[in-house]
Amino acid sequence: MKISMHAMSHDVFKKALTQLLHLMEKGFANAKARSFDPNVFVGLRLAPDMLPFSKQIQLVSDFAAKGCARLTHSEVPSTPDTEKTFDELKQRLAKTIDYVSSFKPAQFEGADARDVTFPAGPDRTITMKGQQFLSAFSFPNFYFHAATAHGILRHNGVEIGKRDFLGVA
Repeated sequence: MKISMHAMSHDVFKKALTQLLHLMEKGFANAKARSFDPNVFVGLRLAPDMLPFSKQIQLVSDFAAKGCARLTHSEVPSTPDTEKTFDELKQRLAKTIDYVSSFKPAQFEGADARDVTFPAGPDRTITMKGQQFLSAFSFPNFYFHAATAHGILRHNGVEIGKRDFLGVA
């Protein structure tokens, strides 16, 4: 039995985004319990040369939303990175979940063999078949930034672990 591209992309993105929103809720509760402003998380990084928490959330949102749009040959959404607060980042995740949820299974039919063209820097594009785009580009980037956001929260005292990230806690 062949798994649908809808199940492979939409369902996976939606679950992981929902879990990331749950992790942020735990981060908010942790900050309140420890009497500090949750906005402190926004600028935190795992290492000086890594992107901050805010950019991790923005990128994970982009890889999910734009991944679904590209796979379905829908208009790719423009999402300026304007979030400055923890609450605004939670709102961005919630909006991304709503956007990803708007896609219907029929939109993904044939997406595995469909050409997907996407930017790879300022002056270059790459074209891959949909299945390759999802497995070799979209998912690795999505999960890298989701795991990094999890790592930033965990490194800074939020009591979360692998089970929270996977949604089986």
